[in-house]
Amino acid sequence: MFGFETYHIGLAGVGFAILIAFWLPRFLSGREPAASALLILVGFLAFLPFPGMREALNPVEEPRGWEIMAEICVIVGLFGTGLRIDRLIDRKQWAPTVRLLLIAMPLCIAALALFGWFAAGMTFAGALLLGAVLAPTDPVLAADVAVGPPLEGGEHPVRFTLTTEAGLNDGLAFPFVHLGILVASAGMISWDLAGEWALRDVLYRVVVGGLSGAAVGWLLGKLLFDWPRENALARTESGVIAFAGVLLAYGATELVEGYGFIAAFVAGLTLRRSESSHDFHKRLHDFSESLEHALTAILLVGLGAVLPVLWPHFTPANAMIAAVLILVIRPAAAWLSLVGTVLHGRERAVVAFYGVRGIGSIYYLAYAGHHVKLTNEYELWATIAGTILLSTLVHGLTAGIAVESVTGEQQTGPTVPPSNPVESAESSR
Repeated sequence: MFGFETYHIGLAGVGFAILIAFWLPRFLSGREPAASALLILVGFLAFLPFPGMREALNPVEEPRGWEIMAEICVIVGLFGTGLRIDRLIDRKQWAPTVRLLLIAMPLCIAALALFGWFAAGMTFAGALLLGAVLAPTDPVLAADVAVGPPLEGGEHPVRFTLTTEAGLNDGLAFPFVHLGILVASAGMISWDLAGEWALRDVLYRVVVGGLSGAAVGWLLGKLLFDWPRENALARTESGVIAFAGVLLAYGATELVEGYGFIAAFVAGLTLRRSESSHDFHKRLHDFSESLEHALTAILLVGLGAVLPVLWPHFTPANAMIAAVLILVIRPAAAWLSLVGTVLHGRERAVVAFYGVRGIGSIYYLAYAGHHVKLTNEYELWATIAGTILLSTLVHGLTAGIAVESVTGEQQTGPTVPPSNPVESAESSR
């Protein structure tokens, strides 16, 4: 008479895991990033008695579902990240971001690829793909170190750098993912393949992504605030328009073979320049932030649920890759790349260390697994899961406090409790 549907088990398990993961940290801290690791761990415990669930969610056998879910989560997060930035400051303010993107990220990819190839015994294609997949930092899990919501300021150079890096490196890691896929498909790298990759996957797709995002952001600004001026769409105060803007920017850019991740961030950045003091920007940001946090929570619970499938493939070499990336490669590469910028001393150290890994890595590996048969796929997924878990533990529990100490700013919003709950309640009335 009583049946146990896998779908209903999934719904109940996800709901239970999210509630527990966000409730337990309240006994110690009000910071939601502290819940990120708990989402994975509680997801693991909640679905441990149901082996059918973890087999149904197996990312190696069913990569498409992971790809789509992570894709939506990333583009919503990138759009919201673009909306956060109140001021496009001078070139000196952007210099650390540019250095991290053009120097630190390629260094991380190369170092990880070499480490995976020599230390972990991966194929060259698998090691290259590993480096590319783990390259991007996460705009959602790093919300506690990002600039404040629209109109709230808090754009210290440390926060500005970490925010803009997370906004752009998801898209700029894509050329290296494509290179890994090309090498895996061809079995080797040649000058012809490298030339094709440089022209199509680097030059064309990056430029088209940026231009398309700027065009969609400009159009959204006109539709929201100017056409018609006397009855602007912004008056509806409907935050779902942010989601519509994300879908338009991403989908239109992908149709012309540009990088939709770059377009999503640039669209948010460009839209923020339209009627920059209008309160509707905060409504758009709040809606996108709530959506991205919900999607991220589901993905992290799902990652915890499939840990028993991946755990047998998690070797000491995989654990070493995760630890070396988080504790050595990223900090060293970022520290070197920031020489001569406006960041000095502790500021430089904080930016170098807090490169949070997360949903972008899930998307890229699921994307690669969907498009090509990978030799080390279980090992790659095990390494990704271990790296994200380690990052959520090391970064999630310390990032907010470290950045607040170096900037002197307390970040407020959904990830951090207000410093004075009474004042916050009164101001919201």
